[in-house]
Amino acid sequence: MPEYRIGAGGWGYFDIPGEDKLKAYSKAFDFVEVNSTFYNIPQLKTVDSWAKRVPETFIFSVKCHRDLTHKYLLNPAKGAGCLLEAYLDICRRLHSNLLVLETPPSFNPNQAVDNINELLSWARLDDIRLVWEIRWGPPGKALVKLMQEFNMVHCVDLSREPGPAFESDILYSRLFGQGLHNLYQFDDAELLEIDKRVRDSGSGSMYLSFHGGRMYKDAARLKVYRKDGKFPKVTQHTGAKALRDVLQEDARFPASKEELIEAQGWKVIDVDWDRRIHAKVLLEKLDIGMYGSVEEVVERLE
Repeated sequence: MPEYRIGAGGWGYFDIPGEDKLKAYSKAFDFVEVNSTFYNIPQLKTVDSWAKRVPETFIFSVKCHRDLTHKYLLNPAKGAGCLLEAYLDICRRLHSNLLVLETPPSFNPNQAVDNINELLSWARLDDIRLVWEIRWGPPGKALVKLMQEFNMVHCVDLSREPGPAFESDILYSRLFGQGLHNLYQFDDAELLEIDKRVRDSGSGSMYLSFHGGRMYKDAARLKVYRKDGKFPKVTQHTGAKALRDVLQEDARFPASKEELIEAQGWKVIDVDWDRRIHAKVLLEKLDIGMYGSVEEVVERLE
């Protein structure tokens, strides 16, 4: 049976009162991408404590430090090689075979194939797979060949792209959606399309790492759908009253129709108990003008 794991980018915001965050997270999900390692190199005793706090079946992926990808740009400098080896060691301590690389949009790796080849030739990868998110654009033929030679995984956002540049036994996707500044929540149709793209990949191991303000809820909703065949509700009410539920969280007034769409339209509401849509769909039905309160918005829609 193919392995299909759903998780999120870290456990730092997974709050259950009175419980250790990682332990609580590992009860809800069986996979996590350690995103904090992109910004800070953790102490090894901290890494070892992570491994001890989760079940044996739990899977970590580790995001490599940004110095390797944004400062050294995968060049074979001494510091880059040492950093890569340090992160491979972190993976081994976590019993992880997934090291995630994210290169910036300003870096075109198609022009650095020889340098990348030299850097990776130094590394003792063993069974650890490099999962590469190339934000510049699609890899060219020479880069694809290099990635395949080193058994790398091409990571894409399946909410924005249909799939990776080449087939692999591992599918890995970091999911951000269509929002700005990582503010986004996936509606039912988007989650269904992501799930279809995963299943159509034919990969033996499939990993989805949700990111953004509602990443735990998005990941949980897809897990529930795969188990029960239907999505759980996200708001206490439906329709305009559901819009009230989400506007009451943090909407500021007075606000224009356009301001409400920009600030609140990314959230998901239950339009009825069988379907969830973005709040933007209802907000776009408002008349152009200024609104002074949540109740005024709801009254106009009703």
